[in-house]
Amino acid sequence: MFWAFLAVLTAIRLTLAAILPLTPDEAYYWVWSRHLQMGYFDHPFMVALWIKIGTWIAGDTPLGVRFLGPLSVLPGSWALFHAARLLLPSRPWPLSGFQAVLLLNATLMLGLGAATMTPDTPLVFFVSLALYAIGKAVSQPASRALGWWLLAGMLLGLAFDSKYTAVLIGLGFGGTVVFSPALRKQPGPWLAIPVLLAATVPVLYWNAAHHWASLLKQGGRAGDWHPARAIQFLSELLGGQIGLATPLIFGLFVMGLWACFKRNRLLGWLGTLPLAVFIFHAFGDRVQANWPAVVYPVLALAAIEAGRRIRWAAISGLVVTALVYVQAAFAPLPLPPAKDPVQRQTGGWPEFSQKLEERAVAQGATVFMAEDYGLASQLAFNQSHLDVLGTDRRWSLFRLPVVQTDKGLQVEEIHHIPAPLPADVLCRESHGQTVRCYRMTVVKNPLGVQLPRHS
Repeated sequence: MFWAFLAVLTAIRLTLAAILPLTPDEAYYWVWSRHLQMGYFDHPFMVALWIKIGTWIAGDTPLGVRFLGPLSVLPGSWALFHAARLLLPSRPWPLSGFQAVLLLNATLMLGLGAATMTPDTPLVFFVSLALYAIGKAVSQPASRALGWWLLAGMLLGLAFDSKYTAVLIGLGFGGTVVFSPALRKQPGPWLAIPVLLAATVPVLYWNAAHHWASLLKQGGRAGDWHPARAIQFLSELLGGQIGLATPLIFGLFVMGLWACFKRNRLLGWLGTLPLAVFIFHAFGDRVQANWPAVVYPVLALAAIEAGRRIRWAAISGLVVTALVYVQAAFAPLPLPPAKDPVQRQTGGWPEFSQKLEERAVAQGATVFMAEDYGLASQLAFNQSHLDVLGTDRRWSLFRLPVVQTDKGLQVEEIHHIPAPLPADVLCRESHGQTVRCYRMTVVKNPLGVQLPRHS
């Protein structure tokens, strides 16, 4: 019955993935998938590869872009289920496995994240598999554990190929090995390091060939320092995690980490070190709410170590996720776009792009121009007749053609909607409400990087 329940959740997530328009970031990653590389300015390559596979199966549609996301939850949950047996020896199994999987799937982070496609989607999948491999390695004699150590290293490397925050799980595991005499004396953990590095070679090679652009962009955030706003950033971090985990599950996560301090050193290291890094970062700069997603599979296991009942926490999380699903798909509550992040991100893009295409053709423009990467990507995905020129410098890191044309239509978002609406402004609408408005400007002889079209 439990696995049947997960299968039903997967079907619901696939349905949601099919009916929701793409977010700007998802459209951006779709552009990546049309030009596969070993790395990109913002993230490693794994999300683009997953989208490429999904669109090969289901076409250049929202379902195709997100196809592997909902499906990956099933093998990821299987791995976490068996990791509970290996990493929670003090808790009764299979109950502990069911509880850990249920808690993770009840979080809004996975519930909504599994129906979309971001770098966090493959990241959580590979971290879950790595936890299983680590559990097999630490639960067997050293003579039989070598293969599992090597597999764990490879999976952590693939997690790094999904998102750079995976390095925090690797560091947490390194702390366990260094401070555990039994593990420190084994060859397996040390031999896993070159395997991990080998898995990350494509990303490192791309960065080396592009002046370390991606690593400098992401790593450069660690140097930001605004201590006067620390209380604000810490509050945002706390509030974001309460929201993404849902309140009762967040409480179980906290109690579970405390329990791991006392009786489960491995999970304590894997959970505490990444969170400590995020908390330290929040003293000087904003931590985006989705960054700690890397540690959610660990926290789901740690919560079971506390030995508390999970029924109402899981039910409340599933209810919150279901309400978000309904609001995202049907918008029964007429919330203003400023208070509905799903509609703000996804609402009205196909219709807006088609209207914009009609305006461009009427004015004799042959291409769209956009500096904002999300807007440029949405235009490339949602209309199939006009080329799109990206003018942001990030496009120079693609293997994309630089083209020039006689006349282009520059599109840019405006933050204050004038009344009455001028003729050169077109608004994106969803469920009868204005979401965002954009100004159109005719530009002669534009020069930019041509994005692939959705055809």
